[in-house]
Amino acid sequence: MKRAIPFARPSLGEPEVEAARRAILSGWVSQGPEVAAFEREFAAAVGAEFACAVSSATAALHLALLAVGVGPADEVITVSHSFIATANAVRYCGALPVFVDVEPDTYNIDPNQLEAAAGPRTRAILCVHQLGMPCDLAALGAFARRRSLPLVEDAACAIGSEIQVGGAWARIGRPHGDVACFSFHPRKVLTTGDGGMLTTGSAELDAGFRRLRQHGMSVPDTVRHAAPQVIFESYDTFGFNYRMTDIQAAVGREQLKRLPAIIARRRALAARYREGLLGCGAIHLPAERDFARSNWQTYAVVLDKRLDQRMVMQRLLDRGIPTRRGVMCAHREPSYPDGTWRAAGTLATSEAIQDHGVALPLYAEMTDADQDAVMAALREICSGAD
Repeated sequence: MKRAIPFARPSLGEPEVEAARRAILSGWVSQGPEVAAFEREFAAAVGAEFACAVSSATAALHLALLAVGVGPADEVITVSHSFIATANAVRYCGALPVFVDVEPDTYNIDPNQLEAAAGPRTRAILCVHQLGMPCDLAALGAFARRRSLPLVEDAACAIGSEIQVGGAWARIGRPHGDVACFSFHPRKVLTTGDGGMLTTGSAELDAGFRRLRQHGMSVPDTVRHAAPQVIFESYDTFGFNYRMTDIQAAVGREQLKRLPAIIARRRALAARYREGLLGCGAIHLPAERDFARSNWQTYAVVLDKRLDQRMVMQRLLDRGIPTRRGVMCAHREPSYPDGTWRAAGTLATSEAIQDHGVALPLYAEMTDADQDAVMAALREICSGAD
C-alpha cells in the first residue's frame, strides 16, 4: 500500500530552520526574548491585549481554569465530544466535567443545553471551537454573563478562525470570553512542534498565568539575569513547569507570517470539498454559520448510518488515503468511569458523530489533484448507500 496523500502536514520550511538556528546560537534557548516577542506578535495577530506562551494547549487549559477559580468540588460545563485534554484539564483542577451535547452540523457545544447543565456548583463554562469552527459565542457569552460565570474558550484548533461581532469580523482569541487557549501541535494550522498560548483582556489573569507557568516564581529568570543587583526569588504560589522554549517561539514567529496564506488555502480546499461532495447523499457535510469563518483545521464529514465507518476508512487507506475517525467522546473512555463526570441529558449527537464521522486529508500544500482523488474515492465507496 502506498500512502501518497498525507492526512496532515505542517507548513514548515527554511525560514523556520533559520529562526531555530538563530535561537540556538543566541545562547538563550529556554523561555526568553523569543518567547516574549512571540507573545507580542501573537496578541497582535488575534487582537488580544495579553498573550502568554506555555508548553501545550493542555497546559493552557489547566492554567486558564485555575486562574478563573475552578477548584475541587466545582463543576465545569463542557463537551465530551472533544480531544480528551479538554475534560482532563477540568479534572486536573479537582473539578467535575458536566457534559452537554453538540450541534449535529457544526460539532460545537449546543447553547440550548446550558440551562439544564448549570447548578449551584457550576464554576465555569469551557467551550470548544471544534476542529476550528467557531462556537456561538454570542449565545454562550450571554448565558455566562447572566450566571456570572467565566467563559473559557478551548481554541486549540482555531488559530485564524473568525467570528462576527457587532457587524465586524474578529479573530478567535481576542478573546470573546475571559480566556482563549491555543495549540501549536503539528496537526494544528500553526505549529511550534508543540506548545500553547493563552490570550485574555485581563492583566490580572495574564499575571497569574505567568506565575503559574514558571513554578509560581515571584521573579522570572529573565529579570534576574538582567538585574544589576542580586535578586532572590520566592515561590509564594504553587505552580508548574509549563514554559515554552525560545527555539519553539522563534519557529512560531515565522509561522505567524505564513498564517494568512495558510488560512486562505485551507478555506479554498474546504470550499472544494463542499462543492465536490455536496451531491452525495450518504455524506453529511459540516456547516459554517453566518457569524463564523472557520480556519478548517480539519474537514470532517458524517457518514450515513448505513455505512460502516471502519470499512470506509479502511477502503480509503487501501487506496493510499489515510483518514481519522470522528472526534472522540471522553465519557466513553476507560479513564472516565462513573463518578468522574456527569451529563445534562443525552449525548446521542456526540456519540453519533464519533461513530460515523470521518476526517479527510487537508493541509495547505495539498494539491487540487490529490483532493480530487480523495473525493472521487469517497464518492465511489459511499455510492452504495445513496
